[in-house]
Amino acid sequence: MSTVRALAHATLVALVAAAAPARAAARAGQEDLPPALQGVEVVEQLDAQVPLQAAFLDQDGKPVKLAETVRGDVPVVMALVYYECPMLCGLILGGMARSMKESGLELGKDYRALTVSFDPREKPAQALVRQKGYLQALDRPDGKGAWPFLVGEEKDSRAVADAVGFHYVYDAESKQYAHAAAIFVLTPGGRVSRYLYGVEYPGRDLRLALVEAGQGKVGTSFDRFLLTCYRYDPAARRYVPYALGMVRAGAVLVLFGLAGALVFFWRREAKGGKR
Repeated sequence: MSTVRALAHATLVALVAAAAPARAAARAGQEDLPPALQGVEVVEQLDAQVPLQAAFLDQDGKPVKLAETVRGDVPVVMALVYYECPMLCGLILGGMARSMKESGLELGKDYRALTVSFDPREKPAQALVRQKGYLQALDRPDGKGAWPFLVGEEKDSRAVADAVGFHYVYDAESKQYAHAAAIFVLTPGGRVSRYLYGVEYPGRDLRLALVEAGQGKVGTSFDRFLLTCYRYDPAARRYVPYALGMVRAGAVLVLFGLAGALVFFWRREAKGGKR
């Protein structure tokens, strides 16, 4: 297969992936897609549990289970890709690394990351090459344990993909996988909390998604305050201002302002009475 054809195929997959979040529309349009792309979609399954006992090999060839990354203490941002993907997977991982860097949260402390290959032919050596590149882009060459890159048998990678509603198809003609573009934010216990779509994820959106998934254990008090003002909009595929939350936030600010004014006048009056 030529490079031009490979790029064209990957580009077509990326365009199809843009419609993935609209579940009903995606299903209705499946019949209009080329045979190689039918069945490629993301069906949101919020609060679904990922299989923590799914077994893999990490980038160093060490046997690991999903539970060794999803440990129950901090949220996890996960990507499902394959390492020899000619275009789309690299864009997903690159966008994920940039978003992690821009989020302001600390990898390994506030959250962990996870990359799982769904191509059973891939080996740990391929995972290691990819891991080194993306950790370098993140300025975290020491972050191997906080962002493992895994390979494994199809039954295990498929179980993880099915749990989050990530449906991909192997195209024998092009010898490539057709798949959507998305990353997944999991709660500390491994339940699906949020889907972020496309190949670019604003750092603020990832931060809010991790704070939300962290159930109050991640981020600052201000981050948790922001979640009262922002809500994830599935149609816009990002966090947007929440009208009622903004009203409530405004009321709180007015209350604090009035309290501050009362304290100021009370102190001035008290000083005046002492003269």
